[in-house]
Amino acid sequence: MPPVATARLEARISVDLHATLKRAAELQGRTMTDFVITAVQEAAQKAIEQADIIRLSLADQACFAQALLSPPEPTPALQRAFARRQKLLQSQ
Repeated sequence: MPPVATARLEARISVDLHATLKRAAELQGRTMTDFVITAVQEAAQKAIEQADIIRLSLADQACFAQALLSPPEPTPALQRAFARRQKLLQSQ
């Protein structure tokens, strides 16, 4: 396997935070580097997942629910698409 490319990350932290991270890593039987990388990776993934969640105002929620409960009549183009789909399914 080819070697994985890496990048360096540096941060200045307080002595107290350093001691806290070191203690937490030791409690889990891991190196401080491994502990920090895992924690940062989990935090980054959580931030990305939260950003991907659709957030709707109350008015938007009501509008969305209404569209699900009472969808509009299909347009002629949609009816033609359904008919083409049905014809394709029957020919198979």
